[in-house]
Amino acid sequence: MELSRSSRHHMSIMARVARINWVVVLLLSLTACVGFVLLYSAAGGNFDPWATRQMTRFVMGLGLCLLVATIDVRFWLRNAYIIYFAAMGLLGLIELIGTGTGAQRWIQIAGVRIQPSELMKIAVVLALARYFHKIQMEDVAKPLYLIMPVALVFAPALLVLKQPDLGTAMMLLLVGAAVFFVAGVRVWKFVAVGLGGLAAIPVVWANLHGYQKLRVLTFLEPERDPLGAGYHILQSKIALGAGGLTGKGFLQGTQSHLNFLPEQQTDFIFTILAEEFGFVGALFLLGCYAGLILYGVTVALRARNQFGRVLAIGVTINFFLYVFINIAMVTGLIPVVGVPLPLVSYGGTVMLSLLFGFGLIMCIAIHRDVQITRREGDGL
Repeated sequence: MELSRSSRHHMSIMARVARINWVVVLLLSLTACVGFVLLYSAAGGNFDPWATRQMTRFVMGLGLCLLVATIDVRFWLRNAYIIYFAAMGLLGLIELIGTGTGAQRWIQIAGVRIQPSELMKIAVVLALARYFHKIQMEDVAKPLYLIMPVALVFAPALLVLKQPDLGTAMMLLLVGAAVFFVAGVRVWKFVAVGLGGLAAIPVVWANLHGYQKLRVLTFLEPERDPLGAGYHILQSKIALGAGGLTGKGFLQGTQSHLNFLPEQQTDFIFTILAEEFGFVGALFLLGCYAGLILYGVTVALRARNQFGRVLAIGVTINFFLYVFINIAMVTGLIPVVGVPLPLVSYGGTVMLSLLFGFGLIMCIAIHRDVQITRREGDGL
């Protein structure tokens, strides 16, 4: 039953809490618990140094998720650009105070280490959702109206690429493209951009860093340097194949516990799951991911305004890309680009940004009866 206009504008906090989808909270928790178990295993049967910190971050992130979900959806509409430019400011700070080994991707603020590019993925979706909410559908077909949203996507992508972080830059561009499609941009424009991208491949290749070129060549032929550039992916494939149907058993994985598998707590954590819990364990995690993605798509389809629709699908596609790219990467389907497995790989900024994103999706679902006009949220 549709709420009256008055009640739509004055929904109490308790009413919002009552509308929280606790099944989704359970799915998020189950997915994170898989990560805790794997991080415990990766440390040789110890909660330190990874599992304990990851648990703390998840509890904090889940609290943030629920808080975001219960805030009026129009607050996020009004402050979308502020959040975007704040994230851009943090990206800019990397040029001045960035830290990292080989690549400057983190900044230290008040003793807290932050990776701004992860926050940027959600900020871009927020800004695009606001922009496409404000313009008429017929204006989406006009190239002039696409200049600003294109700039909103390419500006952070270029900054991230400079760090250098090719994987995150690609994700920003892919999420941006998906949002453009959902907003109603014609297919022929994507084809034109795709053809332009193909034509630019020689230029892009010439400007790649040496290690990035090596990753592509290793992807095409891992065996060309089995003890060097191809080592990661070959060891990953060995671990994936060794698990079989039900796995070797908890804490029994040889690839991880004998340190054959590099970056096992971050990029290659899925291989620990496959080796110790087999196909069954991997299928359980994929089932949790499928449930979360289905929820996001459902919320987007049921949204009654363009802002909610674009925001929900953008955040969901961002989450899907994390899952797809990481698993495709460790199975050798695409080159290694350093994208973590969402809610499972060790990492604080990724965890908080993903849970913030799911808080936004739940916020849209909770406020599903709220009507938002194009004039609401004018100005910053």
